[in-house]
Formats: sequence, structure tokens, C-alpha cells
Amino acid sequence: MSVIQDYLDDLKATLGNLPLGDIERAAEVLLHARFNDRQVFTLGNGGSAATASHFACDLGKGTVVPGYPRLRIMALTDNMPLFSALANDYGYEHVFAEQLASLVRPGDVVIGISGSGNSANVLNAIRLAREVGATTIGMTGFDGGKLKDMVDVCILVPSHCMEKVEDVHLVLEHMISTAVRERSKNPSQNPAEAAPMPPNIGRGSPTCSCCDDR
Repeated sequence: MSVIQDYLDDLKATLGNLPLGDIERAAEVLLHARFNDRQVFTLGNGGSAATASHFACDLGKGTVVPGYPRLRIMALTDNMPLFSALANDYGYEHVFAEQLASLVRPGDVVIGISGSGNSANVLNAIRLAREVGATTIGMTGFDGGKLKDMVDVCILVPSHCMEKVEDVHLVLEHMISTAVRERSKNPSQNPAEAAPMPPNIGRGSPTCSCCDDR
């Protein structure tokens, strides 16, 4: 069997074993943010940085429904002058946390994307978000790394192949963005009323974020 066919077969199997409950919870968190005027932040490195920017684009434009509140969304991967200044002066491991320190407020949502779950700058940002009182979502793969136990909602892609983990992360952001848009058209309550935070949020306390893994 060809490498390409093997790749596709493995990718199909990975998609068939996604944690649907955690995906549903992530969509609920974003719906809550939408109807309660919360800011959403996305972040990641490398391919995950591209996914973070793509996610922000889709949440910002693709979820627009006339007559309903728009999501306030920002990708912390996009301001390269600020990103490089922070990396140069404070260290690459602080490029996201330093941005959040000026922006994040209690009740906001921070989405950290890391294939390994061990990217130091992602972990530092999640730790700061938790300290402020923001809700945190992690998208990861492999065994979840340290990120898995730091976030309120963890979507762990069941694969040990970085390429497939990144493939599925892109599918996940499209899936979640679509769910937010479609559910916003028929909310279960008056959208003018504050929606309650989804149940079953909370997976653990912040842990040490010192890590050399990408």
C-alpha cells in the first residue's frame, strides 16, 4: 500500500476517534463568549500559529449572523512587530503571556494550540489566563503533554504523528466555527440574556510551565 493511502487511512481513523464531548464543550464556551461580550484569544507556534490565525479569521468572519452579537476575537500570532520585540527583550517563551497580560480579563477565553502540548510559550499563556480567571481551551495531540491538565477544556487528537495532529486541528477549528454559527441562529434562550457557563468545565489547576519541547 502506498504512503499516501496509508496516510489517508490513518487520518480517517483519527477523525473517527475524536473526543466529541470535548469538542461540544469548546463550542459551548465560545457561544457563551459570544452572547456575553467576552474576548477570545488564539495562539500557537509553527503550523499551530497558522491554525491560530485561521481560527481567528473563521470565528471573526465565518460566524457572523445578522442580528446577533459578533465574536470578539484576536490571534496573538499576527502582530509580528510586537511578537518579535517581546521575543527579543523577554524571551520567546513569553511572547504570548506578555500580550495577554495587557489584554485578557476575567471571563475571556484563551485557546492554546500545541501539537505536543508542551510548547513553553503556550503553557505560560495558559497559566496567566488561569490566574486572571479566563476560561481556557487546549487543542493538542500525542499524550496531551502538560497542556492537557492545565486547561478547562482539552481537545486531544488521538495521534502520535505531528502532521496528522495539525491536519485535524484545522478540521476542528472549522467544525467548531460552523457549530458556533449554526447554533447562534437558533439559540436555546433569548440571546440578549446572559448565557450560563457550560457545565463540566474544569480539568485541573495550572502546573509548572517550564518546558523545552515544541
